[in-house]
Amino acid sequence: MTVIAIDGPAGSGKSTVARAVASRLGLAHLDTGAMYRSVAFAAMQHGVDVNDAAATAELARETHIAVGEHGVLVNGIDATEAIRTEAVTQAVTAVASNPAVRAVMVEQQRAWIADNGGGVLEGRDIGTVVCPDAEVKVYLVADAATRASRRAAEHGEAVANDMHRRDSADSQREVSPLMRADDAVEIDTTHLSIDEVVDAVIGLVPA
Repeated sequence: MTVIAIDGPAGSGKSTVARAVASRLGLAHLDTGAMYRSVAFAAMQHGVDVNDAAATAELARETHIAVGEHGVLVNGIDATEAIRTEAVTQAVTAVASNPAVRAVMVEQQRAWIADNGGGVLEGRDIGTVVCPDAEVKVYLVADAATRASRRAAEHGEAVANDMHRRDSADSQREVSPLMRADDAVEIDTTHLSIDEVVDAVIGLVPA
């Protein structure tokens, strides 16, 4: 079973690289960040205060999230675009820092790995928490200007401007903070093409 863990801050290239690696290797791909955003979206839909840890955790347990190559469904609702709005981006920090929510999401992510017989997972705690025994662990980085530019191109200026707040909050949270696993290979994507990064990741997969 091949598991490839790709972590890194916003704008480092995780999603683009993870999708491409999965496609080239014929593996399933999971954007774990979309799962936390889905919980934030569900909270907004149901009027749940994301700062209410217990209520948000209960909501996470009850919410059906399907993240796939064709989009994101939250309780059967297509939330592919909605989870990328500024409102969700603001709310997701509280969701992602909730230990009980993280426990639910990690359990679901590990179940996804078992169901798919491995795969390429991207996020901020894949190599450290979700898959500490992954065959391949990669930590992508890029300079701040490059990351902000990528975020603006993908999701707009508002999301890009919020990038540093998210990175700071995710790095400093007590549970599963954003950090490089000790045995992860760090790749600076600032001056590399997507294909170059993908080649580098695939080159780490045991023959």
